Amino acid sequence: MRDDGAALVDLAVNVRADTPPAWLREEIAASLPSLAAYPDGRAARAAVAARHGLPVERVLLTAGAAEAFVLLARALKIRRPVVVHPQFTEPEAALRDAGHTVDRVVLREEDGFRLDPAAVPEDADLVVIGNPTNPTSVLHPAEAIARLARPGRVLVVDEAFMDAVPGEREGLAGRTDVPGLVVLRSLTKTWGLAGLRIGYVLAPREIIAGLERAQPLWPVSTPALAAARACVTPRALAEAGHAAHRITAERGHLVAGLSEFASLGVRVVAPADGPFVLVRMPGAAAVRHRLRELGYAVRRGDTFPGLGEEWIRVAVRDRGTVSGFLSALSVALR
Repeated sequence: MRDDGAALVDLAVNVRADTPPAWLREEIAASLPSLAAYPDGRAARAAVAARHGLPVERVLLTAGAAEAFVLLARALKIRRPVVVHPQFTEPEAALRDAGHTVDRVVLREEDGFRLDPAAVPEDADLVVIGNPTNPTSVLHPAEAIARLARPGRVLVVDEAFMDAVPGEREGLAGRTDVPGLVVLRSLTKTWGLAGLRIGYVLAPREIIAGLERAQPLWPVSTPALAAARACVTPRALAEAGHAAHRITAERGHLVAGLSEFASLGVRVVAPADGPFVLVRMPGAAAVRHRLRELGYAVRRGDTFPGLGEEWIRVAVRDRGTVSGFLSALSVALR
């Protein structure tokens, strides 16, 4: 956001609006008296490992999922990385910055942006895919993703938004039967901690060891470690589960409202399973600017490989906010 962006209703960023909750702010604040000491991540690492039923050697805490992409790009010895698009652009950017030539598998709109495992080149030794995918909101079947695994291949699944899916169905976190599986999780989206930077990697021991060697010393701050411990407690997991169901209902309201504009060429990628929806409409760039004038920010789609200027992404918000947005969209479209 820039210029007068702070005054806009933010439907562009996928961080849950009512976060961080008071109890989480209190947990983070309680860590502040210990800032004179270097961070000790052992308790947080053990808590995350226990949350997924894994040994601690299969867990690495990171300064958000973005750091994990950089570590993977720099630490792994790979020859042919492939990124499945449209998706979050940071993994490919990190790979290119590390000197790799990146191939793309671009999923098609006419297929609903669904994954076809056969489309991934057999000789790819690194495959990156998001689930549910940003920006399409498509939730790929876990077994379809697992079919991408091969001996000698690292399969990276970005599950930054999986805790917004009720029951985390189709999640691969905690699986140890898929060879070369690396799952990335973020705590910034559901808990509103983008400014604190906390995420983690779940992977085989040898991959975690390689990433840890490439990681700077003390990469995760003491407040972020406190947040990590707090966000994997039974209380927090229950709250996240309730939030996922609420997001599902609010997304239904948003999709239903958008369908009212079908006669004007508005189309929503469905079914949507993330805390955002991908929308195609004629003149989307102009509509986006009109929405800004009306007080609403939405995410442009043309920066995602495989999409173009006719696409926007809209974050799911509460019913009142969504209703206001739909009224503004009605004006912007006409």
